[in-house]
Amino acid sequence: MRILFLTENYPPETTAAATRVSERAAYWARAGHEVTVLTSAPNFPHGRLFDGWTNRWRQVEVRDGIRVVRVKTYIAANEGFARRILDFVSFMGSAVLFGLAERKPDLVVATSPQFFAAVGGWMLGGLRRVPFVFELGDLWPRSITAVGAMKDSLAIRLLERLELFLYRRAAAVVALTHAFKADLTRRGIDPAKIAVVINGVDLPRYAPRPRDAELAAAWGLEGATTVVGYVGTHGMAHGLVNVLDAAERLRDRPDIRFLLVGAGAERQMLVDEAARRGLPNVVFGPPQPKERMPAVWSLCDVALVHLKESPAFAEVIPSKIFEAMGMGLPVLLVAPPGEASRLVEADQAGLCVPAGDPDALAAATRALADDPATRARLAQASLAAAPRHSRQRQAELFLQVLDLVVAGRGPTDAGRVEG
Repeated sequence: MRILFLTENYPPETTAAATRVSERAAYWARAGHEVTVLTSAPNFPHGRLFDGWTNRWRQVEVRDGIRVVRVKTYIAANEGFARRILDFVSFMGSAVLFGLAERKPDLVVATSPQFFAAVGGWMLGGLRRVPFVFELGDLWPRSITAVGAMKDSLAIRLLERLELFLYRRAAAVVALTHAFKADLTRRGIDPAKIAVVINGVDLPRYAPRPRDAELAAAWGLEGATTVVGYVGTHGMAHGLVNVLDAAERLRDRPDIRFLLVGAGAERQMLVDEAARRGLPNVVFGPPQPKERMPAVWSLCDVALVHLKESPAFAEVIPSKIFEAMGMGLPVLLVAPPGEASRLVEADQAGLCVPAGDPDALAAATRALADDPATRARLAQASLAAAPRHSRQRQAELFLQVLDLVVAGRGPTDAGRVEG
């Protein structure tokens, strides 16, 4: 099968979409499928090209057996709205233009939350006269209003109409959560065309390991006996000021440290605010390349997964849950009750506390620090759950959907694929 996949984010970027798409596509390539990824030059989230890269009209490389075609885009930092939309639209245009020059695929796949990548996928599918599959990674544009980046408006309503149009025109929709499928079904999308393929972890990359002593020393974590680590984007969707509020309540516990590693629109605000409050128990680590993620996780005794209080975020399952499972770490989930909390509770992999409640976060952190036996039990259950959420399994399920679509059966059978 020849698969043409559109995603604006791709390694060496370390976003959830970049990791998900690249790791899964590597399994497809190893199974003998011809995979071409259309993406941009790496620049997220700062809106600056990574060292050694240029923003050329077209550059081609091969990574893990995947042909990666990077196209020129307008580059903007992950903040603000107008410039980010221009970034998104420029990728859509470039991807369609250069996608027409690629060998004709059997189908086109595009992933959100970069919504205009999906628009480009639909356009390319139509122009090349092949099916289009929409991977639904986020309910965009709803997530824009959920983080407060925009208020409900005519523009948002028009984007929602375009969103529904894409779902209807797709040969199949592959949703990352059951809640996404339920949402689309409530809005009139045929459930028979919506498969559910939950995110996962690439187990060959992640496994329990001793703490990286050199990195712990470099980041000043040597004196901490309980490190609660958040590894990922520091964005508007994550509400990480709540962590600073919890850290204030734990000033009397020098043995506990909160470690925040990554980048994002709110990172500098968080660094400045922690300094203003004088919080020695909050440590910030710079963003790390993908291959360093296991070393970063090795510093942690507890994996903190954190979302802002909003009904929209009750429907998502952050990918860091699965990385934590692969590393054998107990999960401390701070999120609205919903899909993610049900998964953590079903796997008995950690504790769930309400979003936006620093007292609850501080109490849960204190409890985990003071009860090593419970922490060990949760860690064991977390590690045991990891094989049920492997990236290989996710790749196989997704490929089932693509096979159905190429065979002309996607609209009627895709909804049977769930995992």
